[in-house]
Amino acid sequence: MAPTVPQPRSSSDSPPEAAPGSADAVLARRYEQELGWATAGCAPLRLLTGLRFDVLELPAEAGHAVLRRGVRTGPVLLSGARMGLLVAAGGADELPGLLDWLEWGPVAVDLTAVGAGGRITAPPLPGGPGDSTGAAVWLRPPEPRRLPESALPALAGFGSSGGDAPDLVRLVDAAATECHRVRLVRARVGPLTRGAADQPLAFS
Repeated sequence: MAPTVPQPRSSSDSPPEAAPGSADAVLARRYEQELGWATAGCAPLRLLTGLRFDVLELPAEAGHAVLRRGVRTGPVLLSGARMGLLVAAGGADELPGLLDWLEWGPVAVDLTAVGAGGRITAPPLPGGPGDSTGAAVWLRPPEPRRLPESALPALAGFGSSGGDAPDLVRLVDAAATECHRVRLVRARVGPLTRGAADQPLAFS
């Protein structure tokens, strides 16, 4: 019996592309020309992960605490209540093993990764044409033509030059620690808030 050949995907299955001359099209061209990063779709424009970089995602509160620690990072973006830390391509696959090795495996930490086949909202790049208001913003923007992939946080010998690149292990450990801290704070605040709401009102 001949194997069944899947039908080609129709054009309607693909996300719509930005209209020529639109803000998304200009921004997509800047990402390609200045950084060599692939984009797709429009409203919002998306950056494709797993090609030049992956992204660690965590609550914004935990992310800001990581930045205050002074841990070396690559580019950092903020999208709503989540922060994204760009790491070397392949870093998303390393996250579960790193969490286990750092003994965070049994602990539920709100730290996830977007890797091959993923997409994130593309923040507007600072300055010049294509700068527009969007749902995501760069807190530490990438530097055009000055950000080789070897400068992104990576494991030694994996996507890293082994020299001046930020260390993925230190970044993951700091991120997991702050995610756990935020979780504990929220767990403590919850019962206190509910307890205060249950107290009868006192009138003098």
